[in-house]
Amino acid sequence: MTPGAPIQILDLRHFAAPVLRPLLEAESDAWMERLHWDYRSSSRLLLQYLDSRMLPGYAAVEQGQITGYTFCVYEETKAVIGDVFAVEGGDPDAKDTEGARTVPARTIEETLLNHLLETLLNSPQVDRIESQLLLHPSGTHSAVFEQAGFHIFHRLFMALPLEGRWSRPHVDLPAGLDLRTWRDEDLNAAARLIADAYQGHPDSLINDQYRSVYGSLRFLHNIVRYAGCGAFSPLTSHVVVDRASRELAALVLGSRVSPQCGHITQICVRPEFRRKGLARSLLNLAASQFMLQGVSEVSLTVTAANTEAIELYRAEGYVCLHSFDAAVWQRSGAA
Repeated sequence: MTPGAPIQILDLRHFAAPVLRPLLEAESDAWMERLHWDYRSSSRLLLQYLDSRMLPGYAAVEQGQITGYTFCVYEETKAVIGDVFAVEGGDPDAKDTEGARTVPARTIEETLLNHLLETLLNSPQVDRIESQLLLHPSGTHSAVFEQAGFHIFHRLFMALPLEGRWSRPHVDLPAGLDLRTWRDEDLNAAARLIADAYQGHPDSLINDQYRSVYGSLRFLHNIVRYAGCGAFSPLTSHVVVDRASRELAALVLGSRVSPQCGHITQICVRPEFRRKGLARSLLNLAASQFMLQGVSEVSLTVTAANTEAIELYRAEGYVCLHSFDAAVWQRSGAA
């Protein structure tokens, strides 16, 4: 590429895994630095998809090097933007000379997003697009999404340091409820609980999987069976069972996202069992189990509009370390 030439945006499926490995290694470093997450397992999965040439998205190429990428996945008529990441492009040694100059990573990422959004918005089979770019601070790319007609939801990444906390908290359940660890056979009951718990909830606007039992089951499979958010931890995950109906009244799910950090992937309580201390008890129980596994920090995400949950998390010692954006687009007239 000649000095000063624009970034080339090419189909991601043109590239094999080895070409993108250095970029994914840089991204893994960013995840660990900003969020204390080990992104290497996600990188390995992405590399497998890249080798199969099946991952839809775009790569930014500058002076023969890949400096950024973005991709999406399709779920029936919905597209989910999985990621966008770039490193500074151009020739650093030429930045003070006429011609080639460094291209900021943010500019590369916005160029990639614009290409991907143009493709998705002009795809007649796509009725809905969702995006949660956890790694990028709130506002980083919101203008790109807003200009494309997306609605932006602000979310918080909160964390709890575990040093000095107790290891075995007492859980005092209301009469008629039982507590036990997660079992594989809980998937269907948990999907029903999530669909009930998220009716009218802000998160159901961000992730439409929460609106139905079928969608909630897909969400759970991704978390529990396919390591969609770290390595699922059955010992950390618990359910509260209503003896009368044998349905789940509440649950907490946890995953290991790095050797030192655990993550609460889901916590919810059925509406009729709220304000009985279940969420607080489950949070403490999950934290204690993470401690027994040698974890020093627990994190979770929450939508900024969910003020009641944020108050609970803060009362339990969680602090906001990072904010990010969720973006949603719905085709006019689509269900």
